[in-house]
Amino acid sequence: MFSEYVVYVDESGDHNLSKFENEFPVFVLTFCIFRKEDYIQQIVPAFQRIKFKHFGHDMVVFHEREIRKATNQFSFLTDAGRRVSFMTDINTWVETSPFAIIAIVIRKPDFINKHADTRNPYHFAMRLGLERVERYLRRVEPTDNISHVIFESRGRREDDELELEFRRVCDGANFSGQSFSLQIVMAGKQVNSTGLQLADLTARPIGRYVMNPSQTNRAFEIIERKLDRSQSGKIEGYGLKCYP
Repeated sequence: MFSEYVVYVDESGDHNLSKFENEFPVFVLTFCIFRKEDYIQQIVPAFQRIKFKHFGHDMVVFHEREIRKATNQFSFLTDAGRRVSFMTDINTWVETSPFAIIAIVIRKPDFINKHADTRNPYHFAMRLGLERVERYLRRVEPTDNISHVIFESRGRREDDELELEFRRVCDGANFSGQSFSLQIVMAGKQVNSTGLQLADLTARPIGRYVMNPSQTNRAFEIIERKLDRSQSGKIEGYGLKCYP
């Protein structure tokens, strides 16, 4: 009944179109796809080891922004030596973990110009992502078994609207017109989910790359290897979809 794969989703950037940062005028939604056996046997234990090594316990929840800003439980990262050690462990973990990424990047100024109806960029990005997730899953596991897609909760109204749109897309409101064997799960912000935390770490580096491909971006160099590709090795339209 259930797929051998599970999908975790997180975003970077504000999907509000009325105002946004000029420094980061994109909205990124990343879908991280794991084979459950890899997730159980390798990815989660390795993440736990990092937490115990650097914090002494595994209750800390990783947030990319807090790590980047060295705030809250990550304030120790102001120490250069400890930061190098910590980031080396994180980069090694991401690099050696077997999983695939499908990322949708919405260029907000262009999106506003293209859609005068101010269509919800989160819902739009989700549809583009689910179409590619479904294609990926049918390629690696050609069955109709249910794959769960886990999103972080953003509030009752937002969650209800997201779930409604998710079901609409999976019922056929998508590029193929076919139904998808996907099921949504909403997780609270403080749920200590390895998959959600890993998805959170991948989103912003992808956005930075799209904004400035020539800029040094060590995180993206690692993440790029995880992006889904066509048989010919093409990333655009597969593991990375930019819109417009």
